[in-house]
Amino acid sequence: MTKVKKIVPDTSAIINGKISEMIENGELKSAEIIIPEMVLDELQAQANRGLEIGFIGLDEIKKLREFSEKKKGITVSIVGRRPTEEEIRLAKKGRIDALIRDVAERNNAILCTADLVQAEVARANGIDVLFIEKKVKKFPFEKYLDKSTMSLHFKDGARPFAKRGKPGKFKLVVLEDRPWSENEIKKMAEDIIYIARQKRGQFEIHRPGVDVIQVGEYRIAITTPPFSSGYEITVVRPIVKLTIEDYKPSKKLMDRIEKKAEGIIIAGSPGSGKTSFASSLAEFYLRKGKIVKTLESPRDLQVPPEINQYGSLGGSMVNSADVLLLVRPDYTIFDEMRNTSDFKVFVDMRLSGIGMVGVVHASDPISAIQRFIGRTELGMIPHIIDTVIFIKAGKIEKIYYLDLKVRVPSGMTEEDLARPLVEIRDFETDKLEYEIYTYGEENVVVPVEERQTTPVEELAKKKIIEELVKYDKSAEVEISGGRAIVKVSNKVIPRLIGKNGKNIEKIEKRLGIKIDVQPKVKTLGNEIEFEIGETGAYVILSFDKKYVGKNANIYVDGEYLFTATVGKNKEIRISKNSVLGKKLIDYIAMKKDIKVFV
Repeated sequence: MTKVKKIVPDTSAIINGKISEMIENGELKSAEIIIPEMVLDELQAQANRGLEIGFIGLDEIKKLREFSEKKKGITVSIVGRRPTEEEIRLAKKGRIDALIRDVAERNNAILCTADLVQAEVARANGIDVLFIEKKVKKFPFEKYLDKSTMSLHFKDGARPFAKRGKPGKFKLVVLEDRPWSENEIKKMAEDIIYIARQKRGQFEIHRPGVDVIQVGEYRIAITTPPFSSGYEITVVRPIVKLTIEDYKPSKKLMDRIEKKAEGIIIAGSPGSGKTSFASSLAEFYLRKGKIVKTLESPRDLQVPPEINQYGSLGGSMVNSADVLLLVRPDYTIFDEMRNTSDFKVFVDMRLSGIGMVGVVHASDPISAIQRFIGRTELGMIPHIIDTVIFIKAGKIEKIYYLDLKVRVPSGMTEEDLARPLVEIRDFETDKLEYEIYTYGEENVVVPVEERQTTPVEELAKKKIIEELVKYDKSAEVEISGGRAIVKVSNKVIPRLIGKNGKNIEKIEKRLGIKIDVQPKVKTLGNEIEFEIGETGAYVILSFDKKYVGKNANIYVDGEYLFTATVGKNKEIRISKNSVLGKKLIDYIAMKKDIKVFV
């Protein structure tokens, strides 16, 4: 390099700092350094946007100026012109790089660059090139990794540490017993960016003050002031790859995932293992012969190559969803749903018929469901979400399923308070745990708790049993919401209810409480045909004459409603003013599926 007369560095060479390093080491003793005006302009633009590389480049030019004043044989000049607006617009297509090559060619100089593409194009044009190649071949943080390392954390002015263990059970380990300097963090960040480009890493976020890069299994976040208070690098990676069978799901859950669940939410706190479970679910659907895609930003799901991973198109997941709707996968895994637009994308794709699996941050499973309230209509939620799987410490902690019902909410007593509500039940036990419904103008999420019987209710229960013992000595009574639910032997139900319900009405008036009669054994029997109609005062179920005197069990949407005896006139009559009559009228209006079994 002692014979070099003229050197034209491009922006990458200036940012790299290699020329000043060569001067300091004595490798470059005599040279005319020609800096194109457009390089200075580009560095200024980067600095104005708050990008650290802009300030690094300007510092390098100042350093070269100082060398030209102190060292003989070293001169620095700035030549050329500023790029036009059109040239700036074409910068991504290589227009600025081409202008820099022109400066080198006109001055018969060596082009100095750290950009491999720029170097190869210059050589193809017959321009002498000094290519600055980094010696770094692997990420500088890899020496701190072991099999149990979940994440690495580096910050200027602090000791570097690692999080080691497994989801839900980890510890922080100090890597070096000294705080790192700002320059050390900057140097590591430069090396990471260089290697990420060599390995064709995905720059998921590139904004002033932050870069988020996905390279293989590594998700790397680099933050700088003014976005963060100091320079910081965080490296996150999955430490285990599991199949869905490793989570030991019940057969009931596997059947639901495979055959019924098409709107699944995977919830959990950060680091709980949500993404790992989502990866295993994606692979499970692939094994079952389904077409699976993912929506991610960053794209860090560990999935087989058969599953294509989509990021945000033009900075928007809405655009990505438009493409997926044309591709029509069987299932889409939407990782890290954060803002309202993400939830709307999930809703739109689910309602279009695509099976959806969404991953959300939540401290408990009910919070994951609440994040949909206000972002879509209440009645639509069970059609969008049918299963919620809560992950804690890498294990399945809780599973909910959702259903839409029209009834009186738990804790309310008046029949006219019936309304559409969303039931949230424990999947394994079928226990009702929450209800979501509209109260006033607000959507409310109400926990359903088991009530303790009060002394007054106990007294009422005792009186009812005394009244019913002449019909069935083993009658069972429950008091709930100001009503009594009595379960008696199937054969005594007609006698207890009486003709047109007159007998049970007398008992209700005598005791001062409404009574619902149910059979102890809700046998379906054989389904029979019938006709349903009404007169001025009654709802009438009409049957074939061969069913006269038979006990008929009436079910609505598969749920038991009541039992009655078919009368001599081949009919069962229910008063419209009775509770059962009002329910039947509502069910007919809502076109519910009413069936009769004997």
